[in-house]
Amino acid sequence: MQKRTYKNAVMVVHDCVATALAVILTFVFRFNGDPLAERLHALPLLLPPFVLFAALVYARFRLYRTKWRFASLPDLAGIVRAASVLALTLLVLDYVLVSSTMYGFYFFGKIAIGLYWVLQIFLLGGPRLAFRYLKYTRSRQSQARAATTPTLLLGRGSEIEILVRAIESGSVRRLAPKGILSPRADETGQTMRGVPVLGSFADLERVVADLARDGTPVRRLVAVPSALAPEAEPDDLIARARRLGLPLSRVTSLGENMRDAGLAPLEIEDLLLRPTVAIDRPRLERLLTAKRVIVTGGGGSIGSEICARAVAFGAAAILVVESSEPALHGILSQPDLAEADVTGVLADIRDRDRLHAVFAEFRPDYVFHAAALKQVPYLERDWTEGIKTNVFGSINVADATLAVGARALVMISTDKAIEPVSQLGATKRFAEMVAQAYDAAQGCAADAVPTRLIAVRFGNVLGSVGSVVPVFKAQIARGGPVTVTDPEMVRYFMTVREAADLVLTAASHADREARAATCAGGVDQRAAVYVLKMGQPVRIGDLAERMIRLAGFEPGIDIDIVHTGSRPGERLNEILFAREEPRVALDGIDGVMAARPVFADRTVLDGWIARLRAAVACQDRAAAETVFEEAIPDFRNRPKTTPPLPATEPDQPFPVGPSPKSREPTAAFRH
Repeated sequence: MQKRTYKNAVMVVHDCVATALAVILTFVFRFNGDPLAERLHALPLLLPPFVLFAALVYARFRLYRTKWRFASLPDLAGIVRAASVLALTLLVLDYVLVSSTMYGFYFFGKIAIGLYWVLQIFLLGGPRLAFRYLKYTRSRQSQARAATTPTLLLGRGSEIEILVRAIESGSVRRLAPKGILSPRADETGQTMRGVPVLGSFADLERVVADLARDGTPVRRLVAVPSALAPEAEPDDLIARARRLGLPLSRVTSLGENMRDAGLAPLEIEDLLLRPTVAIDRPRLERLLTAKRVIVTGGGGSIGSEICARAVAFGAAAILVVESSEPALHGILSQPDLAEADVTGVLADIRDRDRLHAVFAEFRPDYVFHAAALKQVPYLERDWTEGIKTNVFGSINVADATLAVGARALVMISTDKAIEPVSQLGATKRFAEMVAQAYDAAQGCAADAVPTRLIAVRFGNVLGSVGSVVPVFKAQIARGGPVTVTDPEMVRYFMTVREAADLVLTAASHADREARAATCAGGVDQRAAVYVLKMGQPVRIGDLAERMIRLAGFEPGIDIDIVHTGSRPGERLNEILFAREEPRVALDGIDGVMAARPVFADRTVLDGWIARLRAAVACQDRAAAETVFEEAIPDFRNRPKTTPPLPATEPDQPFPVGPSPKSREPTAAFRH
């Protein structure tokens, strides 16, 4: 802080000196002889208040918010505006001085004021630009010494320019850009910050060969988001890169903050989705800045991403509640969280006393409940464990959240909770009902600030543990076959980042706009369930074929696709909302849908919970399923058979062979 104050003081002193110098040079350049002497004689009276006024003007136009090494056109525009205000001030002052009680003549004159305006801009902007150029030159020299990987950059000029800036600043290291390939033909032949545009994506092989012939063999390809847009034909680009044996990376975080830009391997799932749903970053920053957050199951794929996003949006402290020691160690060891206040505890959400003690000590503002059991085959066999974790564990989390008076609890649910046909769906739907009943009991008056308890439903999360995409990738890597339960089965897909942002967006709406909803005729009008707009669902058969082609093979020729038939607990189409759930319009929030609650009376719900506890205690599955049928009438339509858990090989999450008993992994949400 002291160093920053010192640097700001140096900038203020510089600008004040530059202002005084601009006025003096104006008189020296414009006047001579007696007129000059008279004006210089008056400067000690006029200059100090004018310099002080100028310093206030510079502060008003935020000239001290940007470091000189990052000075840019917006900063120059601020200097021009500030100099214009000062020039107009001198013009007004000149008309005051011309009055009969003062000098009786123009002290400055219009020409002198115009000259002052030019000099002031030069003396303020020149040193800033010179300092930036000096830093730029030193950075380029340092980057050139550290650059060890000859690289081709792929994408449109506007994004490439940002990437090259990130390379120059050291945010992206070890890359030596040797050329650019752009999907726009009109950019060929241009240069961007000294890097030439050598052609289009179709010229990849030729450009690589030309550079190798010139003694600069390309060792890496880096793609910005525009290179992966559907119109850029990224499938062909990936195929070309694979034929050349060149690693292809994508830029992450480009556009949010250039200095946070980084690289990640280009995964097949990066090309499987519709354009990513944009988030309202200021909204999430307002939600989490200086807030305390608990994430249960924070060591999982969704939980860890929620932690990372909470850090990015300014959370003051984050506590990870995790029952798995390796998972807890993994999340706390992530480099992105190393500088943030992220701590963790080993605790099982089934342990009510331990959970209450942890919550009481940390005192969270928001709780994100991502801990759950979610693999359909295991829950169909070990049904008691699903109820203990997904139902009783969720009740413990809700009670602990209410006990500490947190602002909101967001429970992670699944699209399988609607018209459930599996233990996973039934336990998750019952947990939703618990959250909605608890939420209704808090009241919905606009002036109250009770704890909100809501749920978000996920489709399939690409890249999460147990998702169908990693299984297909593993099967393709082994040479196949790729197992698909039914060629007509369709699923909704979302990225891990989208899933985490949906959770945070739901919390922001529940804690703000939804609090203002009123109870009309005793009916709760607030949104209780949130779902991401995931576009059109994807056929699993089409997904398998495309993944095979992206890997450089031909379906049915190089790698076979085997249809194994649907398992109990699976259905061809997933549903996002129940028929009876009234939808809610979310004004000002794009990409998210919501519905009002449909829940049972609290007394009835407590009775169901007591009967579930008794059924689990005596291992009476029929009694437990009777409770689910009463609470969730659609559960009566499920298949009544209870399949045994399929045998799996040690290195596979699910069987992959062509045997009729083999099953494709359930395309359920993963968190």
